[in-house]
Amino acid sequence: MSKAPMVSEELAQKFATEKDTPYDRWVRSQGLDIQPAMYVRQLRTIALKPWAERGGSAVFLNHESTRTTNDAYVCEIPAGGELKPRRQIFDEMILVLSGRGSTTIWNDAGDRQTFEWKENAIFAIPMNCWHQHFNGSGEAAARYVAVTYCPQVLNIFGEPDFVFNNKHDFKSRFNGEPDYFSAKGEQKGFLLTTNFVADAVNIPLITAASRGGGGGHIRFNMARGALPSHISQFPVGTYKRAHSHGSGAFVIVLSGEGYSLMWHEGEEPKRYDWEVGTLIVPPAGVFHQHFNTGTTPARYLAFRNISIRNSQGVPYSWISRRLGGSQIDYADEPQGVRDLFNKEIATNGVSSRMADAYAKELETLPPLREAAE
Repeated sequence: MSKAPMVSEELAQKFATEKDTPYDRWVRSQGLDIQPAMYVRQLRTIALKPWAERGGSAVFLNHESTRTTNDAYVCEIPAGGELKPRRQIFDEMILVLSGRGSTTIWNDAGDRQTFEWKENAIFAIPMNCWHQHFNGSGEAAARYVAVTYCPQVLNIFGEPDFVFNNKHDFKSRFNGEPDYFSAKGEQKGFLLTTNFVADAVNIPLITAASRGGGGGHIRFNMARGALPSHISQFPVGTYKRAHSHGSGAFVIVLSGEGYSLMWHEGEEPKRYDWEVGTLIVPPAGVFHQHFNTGTTPARYLAFRNISIRNSQGVPYSWISRRLGGSQIDYADEPQGVRDLFNKEIATNGVSSRMADAYAKELETLPPLREAAE
């Protein structure tokens, strides 16, 4: 993608009123802010405001590229407290950032399930189910980050009462199954069919050579919803291939330390350092690349909304640019990318383990598209 186009302020003002959407107005009605962030260094300490309607505190995170697709919010449940029950006709994925507690899910038919969670648990709220979160500690607050596609739904219907007070039970999404939130699941390729992950940091992954650097990968589609997610990990002394994709990927660091580069095609990359608890949200079409500079494997969780795929069902971000995808092969990256990585890992006494990845890529590297044509 080329540099983001800009126009005159005179023209921009003619479209200004269209930026204020039903979603924006709803967030303001909650007494909360939308932080226009594509990078938050620490979700565990980001400032929150009281959310009276839920009984906790929160902040919404939603930059321009995701403003009409999906959003994230960080919410805190006070010590010994609970959030007020809510239902909604959109999906919601949750990662517990700190603390422990439980959640009760139910529908109007009377089907009800309660499950416990702690730090690093992942789960989803089934479509339009009543749900209520409880803090299991009387001494410390519990905090989670959630990703939804609330902006799309509110902007389509325009009436919060319809979105949050709809009485329809989606039985195909949740029907009171007794093992609905068990940690069990069946593995189908990269996809693990489960609605609950007890510990995202330690769940086993599957080798994913296509992403580069000898890393691991696993994918989820919880609560039969429309918010896919995945966990990726890459070893010490390695980094992943650069790629771009559509808007709506919220990347949360689960373990390790390092940095990411993000850039519009034709521009110089900008660097974003990360640690456990960092959020990175690559804008639509912006290339990005993740580097592990620490002494332990690095792992992140990505909540997604829109995934552009080829006719075989493979995301374009997994396909080489030489084949028409949006992933940059190691052989095509600037030398400066490798020089910066080698410099940064050296400060931590780490040696690069990328030689094998470079060599293996050359064995199957497609010809450049210009040469092939």
